[in-house]
Amino acid sequence: MEDTLVFLDAGFLSKLSKHFGKGKYLVYDIVRFSEHISKKQNLSCKNIFYYTAPPFMPGRPSKKETKRKKLYDDFISKLSKNKNLTVREGRCQRLKINNKFEYIQKGVDSLVVIDLMNVCIDYPEIKKIIIIACDSDFVPVIDDLKRKGIKTTLYTYYERGRKAKFSTSNELIKSVDKYVLLLKENFTSFQLTKIQNANHNIK
Repeated sequence: MEDTLVFLDAGFLSKLSKHFGKGKYLVYDIVRFSEHISKKQNLSCKNIFYYTAPPFMPGRPSKKETKRKKLYDDFISKLSKNKNLTVREGRCQRLKINNKFEYIQKGVDSLVVIDLMNVCIDYPEIKKIIIIACDSDFVPVIDDLKRKGIKTTLYTYYERGRKAKFSTSNELIKSVDKYVLLLKENFTSFQLTKIQNANHNIK
């Protein structure tokens, strides 16, 4: 079976798991999840790239914020022990908009682009990759990979209608060789019951 690389946008997956869980995050095995979607494409998962950001920490964090950071650190520590999984961390920015705090991941997309650009150098044997995302920022690098003979399968999710909570760039869908809509079953089939995925609570 041909090898592949899986690139996971943790922020996107977190929002989607909460959506499928009807407001409650679905906690699932990231490695088995990645291996499963690879196998669905008749590919073997060689390495997983997991893109995330630690929770925002103010100068004087509350007990709740400190606990959240510890849970996140424990989660990343466990995840990093897998030799076939690479964790890339950006940062979390807090903004006050209309008297309400909003949290935005910064630098994460840039890390994805850098790793995608290096596929040909770091993994010259890889000819097919899988990316889980919804952002059009990845279109130029996907087009570049295509010119270099690397095919991309996109796993994403979108809804139709004016009140849709999820959308995926048409340009992104057009840029890839194939796209597949993620389903709730992709998460629940590998659901965990004892390990808390702290990355779901970065805010």
